[in-house]
Amino acid sequence: MFTVAHELKASYAFIERNFFLTRRYWGWELAFLVYSVAGALSISLIGADQGSPRLILLLMVGAIFWNYLSVVFSWIAETISVERWEGTLEYTMMAPIRRWAQLLGSVLYAMAYGLVHTAVILVVLLLFFPQLDFAGANPVTVVAFMLLGSFSFVGIGMIAAILPLLYVERGAQMTFVLQSCLLLVSGVYYSIDVLPPWMQVLSHLSPATYVLDGVRKGLIDGTPVTGLLGNVWPLLVMGAFFIPFGLWAFGKAERYAKRTGKLKRVG
Repeated sequence: MFTVAHELKASYAFIERNFFLTRRYWGWELAFLVYSVAGALSISLIGADQGSPRLILLLMVGAIFWNYLSVVFSWIAETISVERWEGTLEYTMMAPIRRWAQLLGSVLYAMAYGLVHTAVILVVLLLFFPQLDFAGANPVTVVAFMLLGSFSFVGIGMIAAILPLLYVERGAQMTFVLQSCLLLVSGVYYSIDVLPPWMQVLSHLSPATYVLDGVRKGLIDGTPVTGLLGNVWPLLVMGAFFIPFGLWAFGKAERYAKRTGKLKRVG
């Protein structure tokens, strides 16, 4: 019991540390928020240009919830880059805590930060498009798919965090490549039916495909979770697979990095 309590305190310490990092670099965070708002507005205005409220909603949902998923993914995947930048990577990896405690703290902060970030964008979009009607929306479906998608992306983020750990100079850029590929195949701004057949196969391997489809149907059509079980079970399977696999793979990569001296390198 003492060990579990100790590890949970360590997780909270990482939540607090990440909050202080956000506060320290508030200028960058503000710039990223403005960029995200402008991007979501630009995408949503395509629907306004076509005079289609439904298209506005489809694009808005894609922009808002891809932002949430990408923020969660980025915070987890780039945690190693932040540690290296701050010069604390070696000390963190040698600290007497279990790795799951560190990752749990990073995950919880990423989800909380993503919710705040996304809520700001949502409020701005609602103010910009007051004519939209959400009377038939099913909020339970939206929340359920956000949570399911978060845990699925957590595992992928853990795997992506291996890249900056092993590839000191190029790892951070490689995580952006992975995120861009997920954006391309997940049907964020269009139906996956327009993709070539081989890319449609890849789209079914992305949790974002199921999250966005579920959120759109819950928000626009009011579909309950029970009517979207075909989207629920792939997310459950992906979360159950990616999280344990991500922990295992990160542990293997960490041991290799310690043996080869990559933790000490800063460039």
